Amino acid sequence: MKKTIAFILAAGMAVSLAGCGTSSGTASTTAPSAETGAAAVETSSEAESAVSEDAIPETVTIKSLNASKEEIDLEVPYDPQRVAILDMACLDILDSLGLGDRVVGSASTSLEYLQEYVTDENIANLGTIKEADMEAVMACEPDVIFIGGRLASSYDALSEIAPVVYLATDTELGVVESVRKNAATIASMFGEEEQVESLMADFDSRIDALSAFAEGKSAIVGLCTSGSFNILGNDGRCSLIGIEAGFNNLGDGDVTSTHGNETSFELIVEMNPDYIFVLDRDAAIGTEGAQLAQEIVENELVMGTDAYKNGAIVYLAHPAVWYTAEGGINALDLMLQDLETELLQ
Repeated sequence: MKKTIAFILAAGMAVSLAGCGTSSGTASTTAPSAETGAAAVETSSEAESAVSEDAIPETVTIKSLNASKEEIDLEVPYDPQRVAILDMACLDILDSLGLGDRVVGSASTSLEYLQEYVTDENIANLGTIKEADMEAVMACEPDVIFIGGRLASSYDALSEIAPVVYLATDTELGVVESVRKNAATIASMFGEEEQVESLMADFDSRIDALSAFAEGKSAIVGLCTSGSFNILGNDGRCSLIGIEAGFNNLGDGDVTSTHGNETSFELIVEMNPDYIFVLDRDAAIGTEGAQLAQEIVENELVMGTDAYKNGAIVYLAHPAVWYTAEGGINALDLMLQDLETELLQ
């Protein structure tokens, strides 16, 4: 009798277990062999890989400028492998993001921290940031081309070769926020968005320190070029000094040209600013035999200003950075260093 009961119970458990194993329609009551198990794992991995590959887009749409400097939606390849660079601020950002290995061609530059892109024999010389070598650009077969404002007139011609990403500094937005925006745009093309905030982390606090120093102080921001002194407003180069750093730029008001408005030293004496900031354009572009900015600025008239008497004439130590790479992450760091060294130390 006991054997009969035990047999009935065992049979019932077997039926119950069989029911559990088949209720989902996917499980099996038979243990898989080693070969079957390996095949199942391999199939699963292939499926996951296929899903992962399907999730990577072929293109992304970004905000860029066109030949008329109007913001447009631009479709570009996602994670481009071959990049042509005709703008130093964009090269600066790519370098900061660790994407320099994608550069197959670059415009020439005198910037020390970007020299590896000029001296590397595997990177084609594409001309200058003002005049591209179209044949060289075409020959390097880029997936995407980066340009700055100096090549806006070549936008359409370059677009025949590859999508053209044209980014610029927006003085209304400010240099720091423009760098943040442009870095985010470039990072989004490569899936590197998470890097941007860490790279920009300390800029706001550094600006705050400069703003606290500049409060209530006036300044003239000038560009020395070909022996003359041009005043810059807050609508162009060096706007960081008047906008973010917060100096009262006495030359602001009228719209200034690319290289500022030529002025007389008598007017500078009349304005009598607390500070005079000087960008030496000739040094920035390596003009041979050019007169030094200090020789131009520190004349008998300027020696009568409070700025001269108080040792408050600041010659920007990295003129090539201010003149050719404004908008880059490394460039912004160096620009702030130029101000911090002279004002906060």
